[in-house]
Amino acid sequence: MRHYSALVATASLVLAGAAPALAALPIGATAPDFTTEASLAGKPMSFNLAQALKKGPVVLYFFPAAFTSGCTAEAHEFAEATDSFEKLGASVVGVSADNIETLNRFSVEECRNKFAVAAGSSKVIADYDVKLMPLVAKSNRTSYVVTPDGKIAFVHSNLSYKGHVGLSLAAVKAWRASHPG
Repeated sequence: MRHYSALVATASLVLAGAAPALAALPIGATAPDFTTEASLAGKPMSFNLAQALKKGPVVLYFFPAAFTSGCTAEAHEFAEATDSFEKLGASVVGVSADNIETLNRFSVEECRNKFAVAAGSSKVIADYDVKLMPLVAKSNRTSYVVTPDGKIAFVHSNLSYKGHVGLSLAAVKAWRASHPG
């Protein structure tokens, strides 16, 4: 019974976002390239990571599901910070397992037409080691900063949306300081 109680307590903390998610690619790893459907300002488009990296660093943030409270709050924060990321030459792309129809709406209503959101296939979610739970086809909440050479410069994996935007912005600023021009 003690083992069961400890397991339930641990699961409750993880689901509440009090503990960081355990899986993520490490800093210095090569970010897996992928192409997928995405939406910007409600308009479907194709997103390819390698193409986006030709323009500068990419903040690739995975989130569990559009229109949930934490994911909506996180999208609002990224929308508010998009101009700051762009001034540093970085782009922001959200990724979830949602379908493109849902992401079309989410890109307008919650991302405020500021950045693209992409449909993450089960392969992309697995390649980035961000699967929420073994039997759930959703990603956890993990933010990566991927540099133009395709390397991961920063990773923050925590089910709470708080801190993802600020920490990602700080990582882009630090990278930009060491790579001027």
